[in-house]
Amino acid sequence: MIQAADPKMRKIYEVAESVAVSRASVLISGESGTGKELLARFIHAKSPRALRRFVALNCAAVPEGLLESELFGYEKGAFTGADQRKVGKFELAHESTFLLDEISEMSLPLQAKLLRVLQEGEVERLGGHTPVKVNVRIIATTNRSLEKMVKSGEFREDLFYRLNVIPLQVPSLRTRPLDIELLARHFVETSCVENGFPPKLISEAAMLRMKTYRWPGNVRELQNVIERSVLLCHGQELAPEQVLLPETEPVESTLAAPGPLAPGMTVSEAERLLIMKTLEFTQQNRTRAAEMLGISIRTLRNKLNEYRGGSIEQDLR
Repeated sequence: MIQAADPKMRKIYEVAESVAVSRASVLISGESGTGKELLARFIHAKSPRALRRFVALNCAAVPEGLLESELFGYEKGAFTGADQRKVGKFELAHESTFLLDEISEMSLPLQAKLLRVLQEGEVERLGGHTPVKVNVRIIATTNRSLEKMVKSGEFREDLFYRLNVIPLQVPSLRTRPLDIELLARHFVETSCVENGFPPKLISEAAMLRMKTYRWPGNVRELQNVIERSVLLCHGQELAPEQVLLPETEPVESTLAAPGPLAPGMTVSEAERLLIMKTLEFTQQNRTRAAEMLGISIRTLRNKLNEYRGGSIEQDLR
C-alpha cells in the first residue's frame, strides 16, 4: 500500500507510474529502509506485466558462491550436489519484472555475466550449452552511489549505464516530515487492528518527537518504533514518553575518535580518523557514514571490528 504525502515522494511515484508501461531498466537508489522495494513493486503493479509473478533477489543476502546459480540456474550434474535441473531467477521472471536488490554487492565477474544477459536477452544455465531466451524487465536498487563505485573500479561502467536508464532517488524519511506523520498514523492504525486493540491516537507532543528524530532506519525503523509503542501503551493516546525511540548507537570506548590529521600519520591512521570523524558527524548512523565514505556497510563493519580488535590501538593525538 502506497503512503505518501510529501511532494517529493508524490513526484517520484508519478514518474514511476509514467515509466511503468515501458520495459526500460530502472535504478532506484536511497538509504536502507526508505521503501525502494515497495517502489519497485509499485512499478510492476502499474506495468503490463502486473499479472505475472514479481521476482526479487537480494544480492547481499545470497553467498557469492551461490548467487550465480540463483540467477542463471543449473543443469543436472553441473557440479557436485546438482542432482536435478534448477531454473534460475531470470527464467522465473520471464515476461515479468526482476528486482535485483542491493546490486552494489554483486561481484565484478557476475556483473559481466549480468551485462551479457541484458545485452543478448538470454541466459545459459550452469553446465548448460543451449541459451534460453528471456524477456525480463530489470529493476535494481542500491543504498550506495554506483557512480562512485564506477570511479573506484568496484562497478562496471557499461552495466551502470544499462541499469540507469530510469534513475529514481528515494529521499530519506527525515527529509519528509509530512510522510512521518502520515506513516506514523497508518502504522498505529494497522498495529491496533493486527493486535486486536481499540483505536489509539498520537498526541501532538509525541508526533513532534517523531518529526524531530533523524530516523537512521527510515520507514522500517518508524514501523518498528510504532509497533513497540502501541504494544506498551495502555491508554488511548500515545504520549511522548511512550514513543520508544532507540538510543543512538554509541561508539565503543575502544573506538574513541582520534585527534586531528597530522604530518607523519600512517595511511591506516588517517583512514581510521576519517571513519571515526564521519561516524561522529552522522551521530553514529553507520548506514549514512558508509554512504558518505563511499564504502559498503559490510566494509565499515569490518573496519570497526578491526579497530576494536586492536589493530590500530595507539592514540593519534
